[in-house]
Amino acid sequence: MNPDTPHGDTSRAAVCTSATRLRAPHGGGSLDGLVAALLADDGATPWPGRVPRRLETVLSSMPLPARAGVRAAAAALDGFALATTGRRLSALRPDERERLLGSLGARSALLPLFDVLKVPVLLAAGTERMLDHGGSRPGPALSRQDPPLDCTPADAWPARSTADAVVIGSGAGGAMAARTLARAGLSVVVLEEGHHHSTASFGRRTPLDRFTELYRDGGATVAVGNPPLLLPVGRAVGGTTVVNSGTCYRTPDHVLGRWRGAFGFELADRFDAALDDAEKTLQVATQPLDVLGNNGLLALSGAERLGWQAAPLRRNAPGCKGSCQCVVGCPTGAKQSVQLSVLPDACAAGARIVTGARVRRILVERDRPGGPRAAGVRVRREDGAELEILAPLVVVAAGALETPPLLRRSGLGGHPMLGRNLSVHPATSVAGRFAEPVTAWEGVLQSVGVEEHHSDGVLIEATATPPGMGSFVLPGLGGELRRELETSDRLATFGAMIADRPSGRVLGRDRTLLRYGLDRRDAGRLVRAVRAMGELLLAAGAEEVLTGLPATPRVRTLDELDAALEKVNGRQLHLSAFHPTGTAAAGADPQRAPADPAGRLRGVRGVLVADASVLPSCPEVNPQLSIMAAALTVCEAHLEGAEAAVAVSGGIG
Repeated sequence: MNPDTPHGDTSRAAVCTSATRLRAPHGGGSLDGLVAALLADDGATPWPGRVPRRLETVLSSMPLPARAGVRAAAAALDGFALATTGRRLSALRPDERERLLGSLGARSALLPLFDVLKVPVLLAAGTERMLDHGGSRPGPALSRQDPPLDCTPADAWPARSTADAVVIGSGAGGAMAARTLARAGLSVVVLEEGHHHSTASFGRRTPLDRFTELYRDGGATVAVGNPPLLLPVGRAVGGTTVVNSGTCYRTPDHVLGRWRGAFGFELADRFDAALDDAEKTLQVATQPLDVLGNNGLLALSGAERLGWQAAPLRRNAPGCKGSCQCVVGCPTGAKQSVQLSVLPDACAAGARIVTGARVRRILVERDRPGGPRAAGVRVRREDGAELEILAPLVVVAAGALETPPLLRRSGLGGHPMLGRNLSVHPATSVAGRFAEPVTAWEGVLQSVGVEEHHSDGVLIEATATPPGMGSFVLPGLGGELRRELETSDRLATFGAMIADRPSGRVLGRDRTLLRYGLDRRDAGRLVRAVRAMGELLLAAGAEEVLTGLPATPRVRTLDELDAALEKVNGRQLHLSAFHPTGTAAAGADPQRAPADPAGRLRGVRGVLVADASVLPSCPEVNPQLSIMAAALTVCEAHLEGAEAAVAVSGGIG
């Protein structure tokens, strides 16, 4: 789910492969029957009957393979019911559906498939339950009005225009690049494929309605591998910063040392000042206790009893009201995503933002003295028409997943390491059931960091989400799952992410294709992370721990958890991933790094890389500050180089 939330889950889009284990009958299946079976809809309450329609909304935002996979699985279950009972799922009585699910659930090979199917169903069900329990009430009041942005839809932009610099992407890197260049006096145009969403608009819509709009592929971007990983990224003015948790870690010193020593990333020497700048801009501060919520307080309580290092997280959310909706756009405006903090400064300095603009290619003059040079960009509008913006400087900040395909489309993808070196934070989660209500979705979404195991590459963060949006998959089918839903207010949820060995690759030109193979070392770290989270929950007073393991979904003691984990490896956990980096890494070795030590793309002049793809390796923490610092230092180095070139040419003249 959330790009900054270390919850694990099996990818929604993985349904398209897993569903082939059940063959759909001719004529397809019924989402109504699937929902009625999974949620044990007995007609006693109205909200389950509304879930299929809400599920259609979820599916419509997902990529075609994932959408087709869910429908194929629903059809297969319908076909099984027809073959077994002579009637389809929707025509069966609740007790008949329960028996049918019980017979299928007894087949352990099918449990992962059911867990995949439950994810979009629970997304839809969480919203309908929320509405049924008064969730349509007005949300918290705005903290402040959004500062103005100079945004123009692409269909209102001229077919041909010029600028000093074009910045592709408006997220953490693109916003910082635009501000830096505009403040230096350059005319800057920022291109964003998504749209601008105001804080006021967030407050008018349900979290799920925002979710499907604010994420690329409806949040169902997937890295294919063993196991497949859900890798959600934002698509809006402000990029993924609109939908992250607001957690702001500085790049660790040992990471900066590795980037300098092992990769020759010379800009790491300038990160301290750049990180200071980013923290000041975002108003980063430690989250106060009064809005943490019970989820965070339980994490602190468990850590204190164990003697573990833990504290409220530093976040970019002054005046946070604890609405727990960071991952679908903060409805109060407290979280200082870059569309509220950095981009307004860029626009005040003259930058302009074009929305609904997908960059088809970077234009290059190849017969220039001194070699190829950037000349601008060609952009496709949503209606299919194209426009051109001519500029001698192009800053690529489309993100680690979109930058490599863009460079390939532009004829700039020849470096053998472009798209390789993909690093992510593989993540998993665990829940604990408590005797008293926790109501984890009231309070800060990502509230407490537990760093006891960070030296081993494991970072635990107390994380909760709006109902149904957590990546944690509730156990059970039918009546059992329904009971879990009805008592979910007694659950606390913790997530853990690990610092990985770069194990992925971004393929494709027109559409991004991702592959990721979980390293054996990292698989072991994830198992240890589950054990640590279970220990933390039990220390906090949990009566039982929901493990996320299909074969052993519940344990009540640490010994039971250890016994369960002996039977699994990391690839069998419910996993997701966040924070992709490294796919156009900067470094001194021209064979290993597509960008030079200052972030200039090799093989062409006038193209800078200023997003997460330029980071040489996993930053080991939530990366927003690292990305912003990289973009700032890349652009400052370019401006200093340009000034030096002007000074030299002036002296010669």
